[in-house]
Amino acid sequence: MNKINRRNFLGAGLLLGASTLLGKESSKKIITDTTGEFVPPVIAFPEKKPMKTISDRPPLLESSRDIFTKTITPNDQFFVRWHMPDIPMYIDLETFRLEVKGSVEKPLSLSVDDLKSKFEPVEITSVLQCGGNSRKFYASSGQATHGVQWGHGAMGCAVWKGARLKDILAMAGVQATAKFVGLNGLEKPAVDETPKFFREMEIDEALSGDIIVAYSMNGEDIPYLNGFPLKLIIPGHFSDSWVKMLSEITVMDEYRKSFFMDVAYTVPDNDCECVISGGDFEYKRKPIAVMKVKSVIGYPTPNTVIKKGSRINVTGIAFDQGKGIKEVMISLDSGKSWGATTLQKDNGKYAYRQWNYSWEPKAKGEYTIMVRAINRIGNIQPMPDEIGWNAGGYQYNGVDAVNVKIV
Repeated sequence: MNKINRRNFLGAGLLLGASTLLGKESSKKIITDTTGEFVPPVIAFPEKKPMKTISDRPPLLESSRDIFTKTITPNDQFFVRWHMPDIPMYIDLETFRLEVKGSVEKPLSLSVDDLKSKFEPVEITSVLQCGGNSRKFYASSGQATHGVQWGHGAMGCAVWKGARLKDILAMAGVQATAKFVGLNGLEKPAVDETPKFFREMEIDEALSGDIIVAYSMNGEDIPYLNGFPLKLIIPGHFSDSWVKMLSEITVMDEYRKSFFMDVAYTVPDNDCECVISGGDFEYKRKPIAVMKVKSVIGYPTPNTVIKKGSRINVTGIAFDQGKGIKEVMISLDSGKSWGATTLQKDNGKYAYRQWNYSWEPKAKGEYTIMVRAINRIGNIQPMPDEIGWNAGGYQYNGVDAVNVKIV
């Protein structure tokens, strides 16, 4: 089966297989736990292992916590987050083109093969994290938030390969009047009145060296659900600006206001980036951008039962916006005391940094394991009750905690 037909097959699988699965099995799998909380069904989409499925249209798939024992997230377990329900079911690489237009000297129409042959290939290992990742943990403060109630699984780390955005713009020839670059993909809203998923950045940022247009993820084609055939990679930034199925780059002289930049993915424009007083929308806003320092426990997972005297390897990952992780501290007594973990290989300033801690519990009982990361400029991962609340539930990076039982 050639690549074009394979993509068509995958698209048909998404349209027919996943929807049929939900329709057929939802009565058994969409349940609530003893607290009444929604428990997503676990479904295998094309190119994916079975994953927690929050929605099938648009696809919202969450990775499991145990994936954070790895520094590189496998493609078939990488989370999925789309905003629009209308996703192309067929992409023909013979006719697909990335259009570069607007305030440029020479508009471009580039195939994927053009990107591979006409530009220097570069690789960047970077975390991709949804701005609403870990949103459900805001509930610990007693305040609900808008949006999908993700656990920690709306993030992953991959090796991305592609062409530098600045090289593509250089080939097109950016005009002196240009101030912004707009980016758009192939996903579309169900009705015309719904705003398109359009992202913008200042021209200076677009011309920086780390932003790439990727055609490869972990040495393979980007999975269909993760944005095949092209994905914009902005290392250190939340994924709301990483445009999937990238199809248009528009160089602009003036800023073009868009819903997702100016309303949806925004936080209060103040020092804490949180609501201090007033209603949800009674404040000056700014778009979310760079990620905050964060660490997550991969093992043990919640409610793991461990035999007393066993030696276990407590492990997980840490990352930030690209300043680098200095240390990860661990507590085995609910935060009363803290010790150092051992940091593993540094895979780059935008990548996951794995940490380990060897633990041999001596006494039976219930324990709460907590971890907090500190980066090289002194940013410290806050305790959950130290995080300022925002209505969108964005940028949560509170200290992670896992309860285990020693028997």
